[in-house]
Amino acid sequence: MSCLLLGVLRRRNAIGVASVGARTLASVPSLPSSVSEFVSSAVAECKPAKVHVVTGTPEETADILANLEKDGMVKKLGKYENCWLARTDPKDVARVESKTVIVTKDQRDTIPIPAGGAKSQSHYVCNPLQHGSRELFPCQVRCSGDGFSVCGCQYGYHDPDGDPCAGETGSGSRVSPLINSWPCNPEKVLISHLPDSRQILSFGSGYGGNSLLGKKCFALRIASRIAKDEGWLAEHMLILGITNPQGVKRYIAAAFPSACGKTNLAMMKPALPGWKVECVGDDIAWMKFDSQGKLRAINPENGFFGVAPGTSMKTNPHAMTTISRNTVFTNVGETSDGGVWWEGLEPPAAGVQLTDWHGKSWKYGDSTLCAHPNSRFCAPAGQCPIIDPLWESDEGVPIDAIVFGGRRPEGLIN
Repeated sequence: MSCLLLGVLRRRNAIGVASVGARTLASVPSLPSSVSEFVSSAVAECKPAKVHVVTGTPEETADILANLEKDGMVKKLGKYENCWLARTDPKDVARVESKTVIVTKDQRDTIPIPAGGAKSQSHYVCNPLQHGSRELFPCQVRCSGDGFSVCGCQYGYHDPDGDPCAGETGSGSRVSPLINSWPCNPEKVLISHLPDSRQILSFGSGYGGNSLLGKKCFALRIASRIAKDEGWLAEHMLILGITNPQGVKRYIAAAFPSACGKTNLAMMKPALPGWKVECVGDDIAWMKFDSQGKLRAINPENGFFGVAPGTSMKTNPHAMTTISRNTVFTNVGETSDGGVWWEGLEPPAAGVQLTDWHGKSWKYGDSTLCAHPNSRFCAPAGQCPIIDPLWESDEGVPIDAIVFGGRRPEGLIN
């Protein structure tokens, strides 16, 4: 049975609706009218067998995890407090940028048009019929004119007040059996963004940024359009507070490409005596000038979704402390004493056996990798030992400097 995921995102708060199996919409708890209309429309079009409104209670979380463990999707890690291991289908291990589209009426609304007629690297011709949207999301192709233009189709349902998103893992249409009990359809992945109507339609992937629609999809792509309309900024930036030995504190935002060390910088442990760093966020910043003209920033996320390989007590001790409890690990190695392991950690103790991310026996020094290079940890931000006291401030923290960094295609040669 395929699984439909629906959500209405509000910064750190979310109302999620998941359909997995024979309950009518009339039996779900009371919802705001705009949310109810959105859910009713989605139910009518996608025809799920069950609707469940996620409330976020500890009892509900425990029930969900118990059912996932029963179905073989996650495994409890006995070495830590409330930590879990998930192994995905090897074909569903990362965001798929080539299958990610942004749908707008005009190309310039999505990407810059470079001078001289050069083609933008992020340019995709978006035709929902060619992408199979009618098959993936029945009854949701509603195009005008000739049906498509460059990055310019319209389809899906509309809820201007709810910032809706929808995800369909698509496992019901797969012929092959599930691998690791992981529902997905890698051959037909499509992650579409409709900024005009604040929508996200994700099909075929249950992994990371393709299913955590509140992260890159909403908090950066859709939020960038909302920010443009409302006069603020949604940026791929970490936020940290730094205090000097004299007790003067400043806040810094920093923008680097993925896998360039944003999390390590956001959780830095200064080597200089008397200096202190506190983490507001490690990935996304929403910024706006206040009434006094001061640029302020908030972290719209409630946790860290970081790359595991390379993270260690040497490179990021605060991250290691953060993920020691209440954490979900994906596609990392497993130790025979109920723990996790990945490249960059110290070799396991004598007598401890390793299982790689495929679930196969693995020995330290083998030519293959124990953990997938994009294996992840997902943990609550509030557990970080250096979380900033103002990290959840509604008005945000005052930004005093912005650092920009990039990645060179290759190293420098003397």
